[in-house]
Amino acid sequence: MPRLILWDIDHTLIDTRGVGRELSAAAFLQTTGQVMREQAKIDGITEPVIFRETAKLHGLTTDRTDFERFARALTEEHLKRTAHLRERGHALPGAAAALDALDAVEIRQAVVSGNIRPVSEIKLQVFGLDRHIRWELGAYGEDNDSRAELVKLALRRANTTAEDAVLIGDTPADVEGAHVNGVRVIAVASGRSDEAALRNAGAEVVLSDLRDAELLVKLVQGESE
Repeated sequence: MPRLILWDIDHTLIDTRGVGRELSAAAFLQTTGQVMREQAKIDGITEPVIFRETAKLHGLTTDRTDFERFARALTEEHLKRTAHLRERGHALPGAAAALDALDAVEIRQAVVSGNIRPVSEIKLQVFGLDRHIRWELGAYGEDNDSRAELVKLALRRANTTAEDAVLIGDTPADVEGAHVNGVRVIAVASGRSDEAALRNAGAEVVLSDLRDAELLVKLVQGESE
């Protein structure tokens, strides 16, 4: 029985339906003084990389201090606009039941996300998906630019081996980050990557969504693949 689930957030558990980009744009303006005309690739990418590459698209060179200012502004924007996030975004089908079902079989659940930790917490709290998450065991965008390093850090914080963990995410980057560390993956085609792309990335199991909580638990336990 695996002892740890590592959850991705965006397009795995929730969909902000464009609100996340709006809040990033507001924080970008506060940090750089420039309107965010375009945004760098975001799927599977950590927040520091998204900020740095987005800044480059605007002719800007940034450093860690700039990112930390951006991270503070991004947190403030999420706090100010939680009602808007709740109104426009939503928990994905089956997400709440999946979290409950895994908790019922006493598997620890943490987050590995490119989001910074405060934003990760706000996003799941807004949609009522935070109650089973062990935040101190997770790893977040501010911890490292590399998703693979985030997985490694989460394993260390949880004092868990790769064999005792399963990552659940929606992008090929999630699959790659887990596999670099020897962690099994259950991929969910609820984001921009379809089932074929996730299988091609090497995911052991691919689901269309999280609606079948009983099946998910069996897959996590390795009982049905």
